[in-house]
Amino acid sequence: MSMDEYRLLGEEELEKALEKLEGWSLRKGKLYRVIEFRDFVECFGFMSKVAMEAEKMQHHPEWFNVYNRLEIWLVTHDLGGISTYDLKLAQKINELLAK
Repeated sequence: MSMDEYRLLGEEELEKALEKLEGWSLRKGKLYRVIEFRDFVECFGFMSKVAMEAEKMQHHPEWFNVYNRLEIWLVTHDLGGISTYDLKLAQKINELLAK
Protein backbone atom coordinates (compact mmCIF):
# COMPACT_ATOMS: atom_id res chain seq x y z
CA MET A 1 0.00 0.00 0.00
CA SER A 2 1.40 3.36 -0.98
CA MET A 3 1.02 5.91 1.82
CA ASP A 4 1.09 8.71 -0.73
CA GLU A 5 -2.36 7.69 -1.90
CA TYR A 6 -5.11 9.71 -0.28
CA ARG A 7 -7.98 7.26 -0.02
CA LEU A 8 -10.25 5.45 2.40
CA LEU A 9 -9.14 2.08 3.68
CA GLY A 10 -11.25 -1.02 3.23
CA GLU A 11 -12.21 -3.05 6.30
CA GLU A 12 -9.73 -5.87 5.64
CA GLU A 13 -6.96 -3.44 4.80
CA LEU A 14 -7.61 -1.55 8.03
CA GLU A 15 -7.59 -4.73 10.12
CA LYS A 16 -4.20 -5.75 8.65
CA ALA A 17 -2.79 -2.28 9.25
CA LEU A 18 -3.96 -2.30 12.88
CA GLU A 19 -2.01 -5.52 13.49
CA LYS A 20 1.17 -3.54 12.76
CA LEU A 21 0.17 -0.33 14.57
CA GLU A 22 1.18 -0.86 18.18
CA GLY A 23 -1.11 0.81 20.69
CA TRP A 24 -3.86 1.77 18.24
CA SER A 25 -7.39 0.40 18.05
CA LEU A 26 -10.72 1.25 16.44
CA ARG A 27 -13.16 3.28 18.49
CA LYS A 28 -16.27 5.01 17.17
CA GLY A 29 -15.09 4.64 13.57
CA LYS A 30 -11.71 6.27 14.25
CA LEU A 31 -8.17 5.18 14.99
CA TYR A 32 -7.69 5.62 18.74
CA ARG A 33 -4.78 5.66 21.16
CA VAL A 34 -4.21 6.68 24.78
CA ILE A 35 -0.73 7.63 25.92
CA GLU A 36 0.35 8.44 29.46
CA PHE A 37 3.47 10.47 30.19
CA ARG A 38 5.36 11.27 33.39
CA ASP A 39 3.77 14.70 33.72
CA PHE A 40 2.02 17.52 31.88
CA VAL A 41 5.21 19.07 30.49
CA GLU A 42 6.30 15.80 28.87
CA CYS A 43 2.79 15.30 27.45
CA PHE A 44 2.58 18.83 26.08
CA GLY A 45 6.07 18.55 24.59
CA PHE A 46 5.00 15.40 22.76
CA MET A 47 1.83 17.10 21.53
CA SER A 48 4.00 19.91 20.11
CA LYS A 49 6.10 17.38 18.17
CA VAL A 50 2.97 15.73 16.78
CA ALA A 51 1.51 19.14 15.90
CA MET A 52 4.57 19.96 13.77
CA GLU A 53 4.28 16.68 11.84
CA ALA A 54 0.51 17.02 11.45
CA GLU A 55 0.93 20.53 10.06
CA LYS A 56 3.48 19.28 7.50
CA MET A 57 0.92 16.69 6.39
CA GLN A 58 -2.01 19.12 6.62
CA HIS A 59 -3.76 16.34 8.53
CA HIS A 60 -4.64 17.16 12.12
CA PRO A 61 -5.62 14.85 14.98
CA GLU A 62 -8.57 15.13 17.29
CA TRP A 63 -7.11 14.94 20.76
CA PHE A 64 -7.86 15.49 24.41
CA ASN A 65 -5.31 16.14 27.12
CA VAL A 66 -5.64 16.15 30.89
CA TYR A 67 -2.40 16.48 32.84
CA ASN A 68 -0.20 13.54 31.73
CA ARG A 69 -2.82 11.70 29.66
CA LEU A 70 -3.36 12.16 25.93
CA GLU A 71 -6.18 10.62 23.91
CA ILE A 72 -5.83 10.75 20.13
CA TRP A 73 -8.47 10.04 17.48
CA LEU A 74 -7.60 9.97 13.78
CA VAL A 75 -10.15 10.12 10.97
CA THR A 76 -10.30 11.83 7.59
CA HIS A 77 -13.45 13.92 7.80
CA ASP A 78 -13.59 14.94 4.14
CA LEU A 79 -13.50 11.25 3.09
CA GLY A 80 -15.85 10.10 5.83
CA GLY A 81 -13.63 7.45 7.40
CA ILE A 82 -10.14 6.19 8.09
CA SER A 83 -7.71 6.89 5.27
CA THR A 84 -4.11 6.27 4.33
CA TYR A 85 -3.30 9.68 5.88
CA ASP A 86 -4.59 8.48 9.25
CA LEU A 87 -2.30 5.46 9.07
CA LYS A 88 0.62 7.63 8.07
CA LEU A 89 0.05 10.00 11.00
CA ALA A 90 -0.45 7.11 13.45
CA GLN A 91 2.85 5.61 12.29
CA LYS A 92 4.56 8.99 12.71
CA ILE A 93 3.14 9.31 16.23
CA ASN A 94 4.50 5.85 17.09
CA GLU A 95 7.91 6.84 15.69
CA LEU A 96 7.93 10.01 17.81
CA LEU A 97 7.04 7.97 20.90
CA ALA A 98 9.94 5.60 20.25
CA LYS A 99 12.48 8.46 20.31
